[in-house]
Amino acid sequence: MRISELATATGCNLETIRYYERIALLPEPPRLGTYRQYGPDDVARLDFIMRCRHLGFSLEETRSLLGLSTQQDTSCAAVDVIVQAHLEQIEAKQKALAEMAADLRGMLASCAQETVATCSVVRTLAH
Repeated sequence: MRISELATATGCNLETIRYYERIALLPEPPRLGTYRQYGPDDVARLDFIMRCRHLGFSLEETRSLLGLSTQQDTSCAAVDVIVQAHLEQIEAKQKALAEMAADLRGMLASCAQETVATCSVVRTLAH
């Protein structure tokens, strides 16, 4: 299949596919004339990459998970380490976002809805 068919099959943008090839997340496929030719393994690999990216894994984490996924007889402990570290990052971000949301709710609650000159939100942001 050609790159446009791979893009359609996976829902991945053409430029993203080319980028993944440039950074060697996807192997550059053989060519038939001037066209790249992709197969089922490429679809599966790109699906794997896209699921990793959807879950917020970095490109390097994705690269590591891809490498580990080919080591079928290896313990999944290394996979668990990557996933646990990523989960901890997500939970830390969630905590920080919850704190920001609480701050914003507090600012809005203190707003008297008068003029900007007397706006408690603006005063809070200024100090």
